[in-house]
Amino acid sequence: MDWNLLITQVLNGLQLGLLLFLLASGLTLIFGIMDFINLSHGSFYMIGAYFCGTVVSMSGSLLSGIVVGLICTFAIGAAVEWFIARRLYRSDHLDHVLVTFGLILVFDTLVHMVWGAAGMAIPLPEVLNGQVSLGTLVLPTYRLVIIMSGLLVAAILYIMVSKTRLGMLIRAGASNRTMVEALGVNINKLFLIVFAIGATMSGFAGMLIAPITEASIGMGNEIIIIAFVVVIVGGIGSIKGAFYAALIIGLMDTLGRSYLDDVLELSMPTKYAETAAPALSAMLVYILMAVVLAFRPQGLFPPAGSK
Repeated sequence: MDWNLLITQVLNGLQLGLLLFLLASGLTLIFGIMDFINLSHGSFYMIGAYFCGTVVSMSGSLLSGIVVGLICTFAIGAAVEWFIARRLYRSDHLDHVLVTFGLILVFDTLVHMVWGAAGMAIPLPEVLNGQVSLGTLVLPTYRLVIIMSGLLVAAILYIMVSKTRLGMLIRAGASNRTMVEALGVNINKLFLIVFAIGATMSGFAGMLIAPITEASIGMGNEIIIIAFVVVIVGGIGSIKGAFYAALIIGLMDTLGRSYLDDVLELSMPTKYAETAAPALSAMLVYILMAVVLAFRPQGLFPPAGSK
């Protein structure tokens, strides 16, 4: 076995998993606390990438692009919650789906009008555009930056949720929203903050991946499906569940695409294994979700107090 290749694929899986965590962490809070299905969550992923790319093209600084992008995405997320989402909380889930799907079309059209149909490439600074050698293993510097950024954000979210008053309210809201309201907490303010933080996390994920894939219209519409899988597998409303489920799914997806054909060759001819492996690897995460829903419908790591 080529161990260097295996380690590289594991790091690729960690990168994908941490990007999924950034998306799913906000999504699971919005879904778990507000009982609000936000299909347009992936649009913040796209918006963050475009704002970041615009600032980078003007200033040449990726750090400035990320800072401005975070501020703008937070503001847009707060505006969406204030003007649209809070009017839907008492509606049924079908209304959530219809309105937020319409928001996807609105955001895609606005991006097309402002930035045009072509994608936006975001150049990396020279310091991040090289490689790091670890013995015989050579890794892109920026991939390590994405992994470290994801782990840092995960640590910050853990501290916020477990050690602060806001985190206490978030945990309480995820476990028993009615009791939080009965205790006199300003639930509208809490929802606004949670929604805007979730949008910011999604936007940050888009900013991290855009230098690799470029910013493009609809870029969040594909990954948001996997983010919902992460939320379901980890447990709705659970940050810890989103973290572990995102890593599991990221590694499963990456390693499955790389090694599933070798595994299948142990029990079938090579030509059949090479044909079946791509289709089966694309199904693995959905098979995992189906198994979790069948045997542990509350998720692998549900929030404390949930049933």
